[in-house]
Amino acid sequence: MHDLTGFQRDLLYVIAGADRPSGQSVKDEVEKYYSSEINHGRLYPNLDTLVNKELVEKGQLDRRTNYYAITEAGRREIEERREWEAQYVDF
Repeated sequence: MHDLTGFQRDLLYVIAGADRPSGQSVKDEVEKYYSSEINHGRLYPNLDTLVNKELVEKGQLDRRTNYYAITEAGRREIEERREWEAQYVDF
């Protein structure tokens, strides 16, 4: 996960916390967190990066809508990141 941008990590966390969200659903959640609009030109290339790194899988809900789902590798990356963070921050 060390080679992901902060935005890509945020996308990964949103996908992990949802049940096969569409790209639009991921976008909506990230926009709430960032309090600003995320354009498609930023969103979808970053989602594709997560797919290419095999942290997320992409499937088709219908002819126009894709879904995204966390892979086991993606889940492990999140767990390792959280363990690393816990070394430094323990509230």
